[in-house]
Amino acid sequence: MRELSLNILDIVTNSIEAQATRVILAIEELSSDNIFRIRIRDNGRGMSEEMTRKVLDPFVTSRTTRSVGMGLPMLNQQAMMSGGSVTIKSTLGVGTLVTAEFKNNNLNRAPLGNIADTVVNLVIGSLDVHFYYIHKTNQGRFCFDSYWMLGRAAEQDCSLYDLVVPAKETIRKNLLSIHSRG
Repeated sequence: MRELSLNILDIVTNSIEAQATRVILAIEELSSDNIFRIRIRDNGRGMSEEMTRKVLDPFVTSRTTRSVGMGLPMLNQQAMMSGGSVTIKSTLGVGTLVTAEFKNNNLNRAPLGNIADTVVNLVIGSLDVHFYYIHKTNQGRFCFDSYWMLGRAAEQDCSLYDLVVPAKETIRKNLLSIHSRG
């Protein structure tokens, strides 16, 4: 995958398939520490210790639709190519935390990509899942809560789909703001 937002989409899709009702996506771009970190935490069904140890192997998957699992192994490969790593903590019946760290200034680090589209599409595609997105840089931070979209739709007596473009623009403006302060 050429953009990290596509890896995020794939991993969060796994969370949804694992019956998560809450997904927290946290991205930290800390140029002062040369860290680019992605954390995805869910409250899905979790994985056994054995599966947690094996899940970074592309030939291990719990899916029945294909015999290889590509999301986490690809993210791990991208992280390692940029001097980073991926860690996974999971507890059966509790959920999973995936942390991917990259060297922020490494030329091999894939760009984040269109995270606004990714987040909003995840919200629209799984209305029963509470998504919370936090993005932090050295210049600031912002949060996006899927309940905001649901509340706005109710307040304005409009379809949730009428808020897709405004929600994406809200995320884009906030990203621009926390990247240009200083």
